[in-house]
Amino acid sequence: MKRFKNSYSNLVSRDAKSRLLNFLKDWANNEGKFEGKRRCKLEKIYQLNSNKMKKALFIWIIKLIAVVILIQTLYFKFLGAEESIYIFSTLGIEPYSRIGAGIVELTASILILIPRTTVLGALLVIGTMAGAILSHLLILGIEIKNDGGTLFILAIITFLCCLILIYNQKHKISDLGKLKM
Repeated sequence: MKRFKNSYSNLVSRDAKSRLLNFLKDWANNEGKFEGKRRCKLEKIYQLNSNKMKKALFIWIIKLIAVVILIQTLYFKFLGAEESIYIFSTLGIEPYSRIGAGIVELTASILILIPRTTVLGALLVIGTMAGAILSHLLILGIEIKNDGGTLFILAIITFLCCLILIYNQKHKISDLGKLKM
């Protein structure tokens, strides 16, 4: 490999990341030439890492959407907001199920944020949200106390986010039995 011109002022004035990127660009220009329609290995690696980073960012955004919705509704469940009491009273399971659902949602939120337990948390949320959606459709109705269907829509969004998380990590579902805490 050829030596590249490098002066002391370059080393001092730039941070390590920009120096590394400049080195790799110089190397790609001098050593990693295009061969016909094939790209050099460096470009393939960069493109692969870029796609992985985009996917990882998308998954974290999905996780955060689900967790923010779950955490936001905990406040109402634990403090006994009028809507929460109405919902669980109509279902005939107030107050223990309201608090129990809050505990399950809090636990699932924590599990979703931990990469090793994301699938387990998402499965808990899917079960909880399936119950919420079915309750809305069969007993409560979509609109509760003039909320415009907000609770129903939030349940569907959370359900879909967790479906995406499970689909993304479907290969880990069989490992749930082997999970060591």
